[in-house]
Amino acid sequence: MALETVMNLKRYHTAVMTTEVVENLEVVQGGRYVDGTLGEGGHGEAILLASQPGGQLLGIDADHEAVMISRERLSNYADCSFIVNSKFSSMKEIAARLDYIPVHGILLDLGISSLQLDFENRGFSFKNEDPLDMRFDISQEKKAETIVNGYTEKNLSDLIFRFSEDPNSRKIAKAICNNRPIYSSRDLARIIKNTNLKVRRKHHPATLTFQALRIAVNEEIEELQKVLNDSISILGLGGRLAVITYHSIEDRLVKEFIKQGKSSCSCPPLNYECVCSKEQILRVVNKKPIIPSETEIIENPRSRSAKLRVIERI
Repeated sequence: MALETVMNLKRYHTAVMTTEVVENLEVVQGGRYVDGTLGEGGHGEAILLASQPGGQLLGIDADHEAVMISRERLSNYADCSFIVNSKFSSMKEIAARLDYIPVHGILLDLGISSLQLDFENRGFSFKNEDPLDMRFDISQEKKAETIVNGYTEKNLSDLIFRFSEDPNSRKIAKAICNNRPIYSSRDLARIIKNTNLKVRRKHHPATLTFQALRIAVNEEIEELQKVLNDSISILGLGGRLAVITYHSIEDRLVKEFIKQGKSSCSCPPLNYECVCSKEQILRVVNKKPIIPSETEIIENPRSRSAKLRVIERI
């Protein structure tokens, strides 16, 4: 999509808990920071503003359209920002190539943006007659359509349950297989809605299936595991990692990472003597996750499920 076309589209995305992110990263003047999920640059702009004079930002995003918008938005900081179109799992390699290690802080906002939900032809939303795409990186081959029309019923059911924990996964997989081929997001949503499901939530019955497909297409769990592990070697001592999660699957993974990092011993519980020689490398900054204020949720309803967890390298 041409830059002028992207810039003329209405911007819906409001960065979540921007003030809380800047405060809990303890952004300092002259600091070096990484926004691994740059999006439209809302968090990145706030970090750059708080870190001047002398602050720098490395912004990474797999979505080419988001990168075009953020480059325009952060154009006033062109001399102190580096914007890279890439998956955040490449953060360590990118930072090393730019001689950008160590850093004072890293941000990962794992939510899908309104840019992706509301743009046509991306397939993330079932409001439009969009193709079943769901790729963050449009250069990759695997699309949601590949999974929907190519997986066996069992594999499809397992995927939906693994990445959404939807108890209706078997019924949904069966309905999908009985109505293939399916090529549009609206058709997929209609098929799921017309299936006799146990709807336990207020949202659309297709929401969790779309979440599962998006996670699978973009290999979000594998990506997150790698970037979390790599963040330790990028952060300087005292540097902080802030992660915003939006669903239980990714939040559970982040909590497990924190648990491993703050543990000073990995020996089995019944060992009488520690033999692992493992040292604690992380300190939890906020014992309970930070959540959006009621005012923010009213102004930006898509922030309602956000949880901010912050840890410090020691």
